[in-house]
Amino acid sequence: MAGNPKITFIGAGSTVFMKNIVGDVLQRPALSGATIALMDLNPQRLEESAIVVNKLISTLGVKAKAETYSDQRKALSGADFVVVAFQIGGYEPCTVTDFEVPKKYGLRQTIADTLGVGGIMRGLRTVPHLWKVCEDMLAVCPQAIMLQYVNPMAINTWAISEKYPTIRQVGLCHSVQGTAMELAHDLDIPYEEIRYRAAGINHMAFYLKFEHRQPDGSYRNLYPDLLRAYREGRAPKPGWNPRCPNKVRYEMLTRLGYFVTESSEHFAEYTPYFIKEGRDDLIEKFGIPLDEYPKRCIEQIERWKGQAEAYRSADKIEVKPSKEYASSIINSVWTGEPSVIYGNVRNNGCITSLPANCAAEVPCLVDASGIQPTFIGDLPPQLTALIRTNINVQELTVEALMTENREHIYHAAMMDPHTAAELDLDQIWSLVDDLLATHGDWLPEWARTSRKVQAA
Repeated sequence: MAGNPKITFIGAGSTVFMKNIVGDVLQRPALSGATIALMDLNPQRLEESAIVVNKLISTLGVKAKAETYSDQRKALSGADFVVVAFQIGGYEPCTVTDFEVPKKYGLRQTIADTLGVGGIMRGLRTVPHLWKVCEDMLAVCPQAIMLQYVNPMAINTWAISEKYPTIRQVGLCHSVQGTAMELAHDLDIPYEEIRYRAAGINHMAFYLKFEHRQPDGSYRNLYPDLLRAYREGRAPKPGWNPRCPNKVRYEMLTRLGYFVTESSEHFAEYTPYFIKEGRDDLIEKFGIPLDEYPKRCIEQIERWKGQAEAYRSADKIEVKPSKEYASSIINSVWTGEPSVIYGNVRNNGCITSLPANCAAEVPCLVDASGIQPTFIGDLPPQLTALIRTNINVQELTVEALMTENREHIYHAAMMDPHTAAELDLDQIWSLVDDLLATHGDWLPEWARTSRKVQAA
């Protein structure tokens, strides 16, 4: 396309994330004159983000310009791309509620942002705000592509496609490429020599192929090497976080025959096998980091204080490439130069063993026509079966949002594998009541009043 794109960030106060994406974008020649529109409700975070973008522009010596907005529709007006990254309710009070209320029932979680009662509540808080972004996009930039980086990714993507099917959207996560890098490291193989194909749903996609390019140009299946390395104690190698040793996924590889794309700390709470009352031996054996997400939130808040000050006083800001897909997508759509990314989109028959309307994570071709998902076919039956247990929860949460029927919130919690493995029906109902009451105004109005089970 001629001219320069307008890229709007909704939730621009996620400064570190925004900096990574803007840094990637501005290093691409065709995008270096972009208008970066920053929108956030927190004036201090918005100002900090504007400082960062302006310093990135001057560090790179490009012609881009930054604009700031507190009004969402004005920020979106005429946008070509919309990057969404916000957390409704933040660490306090909402994340704290999602962890502390279930704990009273003996239900322990690790991350609680995707599935489980924490993921359901986050979906109920988040989707209405994403729908408002969609409404504004239809009014002032109906052809723009939404790059959606918000959890719970699958619930969000599904809910947008149900209510606003004409919005061009993709849900983006870095777990596919991030895990491939980890596995290459575990096997001491350069990442550039790895070839893989993954598919499933966000946070529960699996590598259907994971291979190493040989000197003669052929490819060798790496699954036997991964299994051997795990059995011999050479994998997983220590990662970035000593609290999270990544054993759950290797254990699941030995049971399913395929490696999952999202971390062990997440995966432990998407299944009923690892976090069990009275089974501290499992927590110990697999190194499961209970309450991991709140710890990360506190560390991040602390780190940001120093970081914000450093950005304010720095003349230049170092720009390193990130592993996010955003700049690659924007570049391909804008220039027509094709690329392949992993995106979350409406399934529409890409994975034939999963429902057509669910949010699937599949390889997508990106070019001037936009984001085009590729056909996968049936997944191996054991993977389909496990993924469906998570889709059940997502589907009922989306149904609750679409119909404003509070009953379906309880149904979603009933179907959650981890919740159902730990609590009986009365406990699940009571827990949902407590969560709805505690979250209060953070939830849409129809979900706020808790209901009690009627006596038979």
